Amino acid sequence: MTNAATAVKDRIAARIAEIAPRLIALSNSLHDEPELGWQEFRSSAAVAGVLAEHGFTVERPYLGLETAFRATFGTGEFTIGFLAEYDALPGLGHACGHNLIAAMSVGGAIGLAEAAGELGITVEVIGTPAEEGGGGKIELLDRGAFTELDFALMAHPAPVDVAEAEPFAVTHWHVEYTGRAAHAAAYPERGINANDAFLIAQVALGLLRQQLPKTARVHGVMTNGGEAPNAIPEKTEGRWYVRAETTEELLALEQKVTNCFEAGALATGAELTINPESRRYSEMRTDEVALEAYRANALALGRNFDVDPVAATMNRASTDMGNVSQIVDAIHPYIGVGGEASNHQAAFAESCVGERAESTLIDGATALAWTAADVSIQRG
Repeated sequence: MTNAATAVKDRIAARIAEIAPRLIALSNSLHDEPELGWQEFRSSAAVAGVLAEHGFTVERPYLGLETAFRATFGTGEFTIGFLAEYDALPGLGHACGHNLIAAMSVGGAIGLAEAAGELGITVEVIGTPAEEGGGGKIELLDRGAFTELDFALMAHPAPVDVAEAEPFAVTHWHVEYTGRAAHAAAYPERGINANDAFLIAQVALGLLRQQLPKTARVHGVMTNGGEAPNAIPEKTEGRWYVRAETTEELLALEQKVTNCFEAGALATGAELTINPESRRYSEMRTDEVALEAYRANALALGRNFDVDPVAATMNRASTDMGNVSQIVDAIHPYIGVGGEASNHQAAFAESCVGERAESTLIDGATALAWTAADVSIQRG
């Protein structure tokens, strides 16, 4: 590393350390008041507000999405985009740590902005709603977002550090059976049991799993199973995810899963409706050179990638960042917050605040900003 590059990184780190209390306050405020996808009105305003305080020009709403925003600093030809997520999980709050994602991206962007003129870059933060199944980044892609970026990056909390994201491609479905209600004791022959249709489908799915590759995932929940035990259920509903290694493999798997749901309809006479909850999330196309830069920067900060492989599998979680990576050079590393809990467990939400989480936040912001500086020097 040249003396000039070292000096740039020192200034970036110093700037992030200077604003650390503001970043921690932002993370904590998001954590304390979690909002679900497409409803992140307070959260998106809070994240965008910190960027505006530090000299970024903010466009909000962005591309017609009320809880999306774009914040911009600088006028250089090479554009770096930090992606911020801030939606929470139903019933679990920030058990995936999106409060830290937002704060790390904000901190990384403000730190990098310290050297934007010298590096000849434009720094952006794009606030992306509804990652948890809503496909907010895909909606933004459809509206023309991200195309101006030369490089995109973000970091995601996990139990341990893992540099490379290897997410499954995924389909999100809302599944509904419509039958006919009847008194279960007096007129059972007049009913069409939508609950039985779901039961048959789930048995078929359980048997299908014997023939699926180990990289495939099929899982879901029934959200409506009927109203009363003495009334044959007229309507049942559920949410189901289908995952595969690639989008191509996912398309083939979708048909097999659809067949299982159709079996429930055929056996009972119920009407089946399957509607996508979002566009498909794709697999990740990682910028390997940028990833190695991130790995080196994280190691320089004392992060550790020599971890238990069993604890490292959060990097397989699906993300709509995969879709962004298909059109923009990108990385999506995972950064550890420690503890025994894993993502989407209630206890993991508690791991995303406190002293250890605050240290992870500052490390993540710094590693991202340093990596963005490396990429801009190499390619700008």
